[in-house]
Amino acid sequence: MPLCRVIKKTLCLFSFVALLGATTLSQTNPPAYLGFDRNDYPGDASLKILRQSFSYTGYWLNNPPGENANSWIGHRAAIESAGFGFLVLFNGRLYAQLKTVANATKTAQSDANAATAAARREGFPGRTILFLDQEQGGRMLPEQKAYIYAWVDAVTAAGFRAGIYCSGMPAADDGNVITAEDIRAGAAGRDITYWVTNDACPPSPGCSISTHPSPSRSGVGFAEIWQFAQSPRRKDVAAQCANYNHDGNCYPPGTSSVQGLHIDMNAATSEDPSHGRSR
Repeated sequence: MPLCRVIKKTLCLFSFVALLGATTLSQTNPPAYLGFDRNDYPGDASLKILRQSFSYTGYWLNNPPGENANSWIGHRAAIESAGFGFLVLFNGRLYAQLKTVANATKTAQSDANAATAAARREGFPGRTILFLDQEQGGRMLPEQKAYIYAWVDAVTAAGFRAGIYCSGMPAADDGNVITAEDIRAGAAGRDITYWVTNDACPPSPGCSISTHPSPSRSGVGFAEIWQFAQSPRRKDVAAQCANYNHDGNCYPPGTSSVQGLHIDMNAATSEDPSHGRSR
């Protein structure tokens, strides 16, 4: 066979293998979109510069952890007009607040009613995914599971979809249990979207917008959103992570520490992970 025909066949084979590899990669690692979240609303004036780097933003329906007020309320229209999608959040209860399984269930139903009522007031359409913020990690105790699943059921019954923000990291002091896996294992088939946090490097790329890491690489293969950087950087977990400011915070491009616009960074499989834009 002429050499040129052998070369053409070889090139064709390489092209086919490359195409097959690219196809497989796109199937296993769908495009990831960057977003941010923070406790305080960044202000209307900051939306334009933030939109240059991010596709979506967190949006609190009640007071964020440790806060006495919620500055996000009333800004949904401005955020959507700026081109952002949403991660809609409701701050859940800590274990100490739940007391018993019966009380946890009752509290969850009340909280779910508050979450869905706030979502409607803010103009989020039905079927928007509302994420329950579960701040405590490790294996969930019976009261915590009762609260989580009752909240999920009540949110779903109200015409929304349910998600949970929780740890995607092994809890070293609890048999290396990963909270997201523990919740999913007991969910009895409930439709829950998982937003996990894992800011250890690796797998996190640190405070960086140069890479768009797939949520499946967070350590939780079924995660649809991955929070991979937090402000301030956690010294016990993320000490090896790069690109944080010297004050320990993660700041978006085009801003400085003087502005105080520190953020947590996320990667998601959608530009609108809560599907909260107007239909």
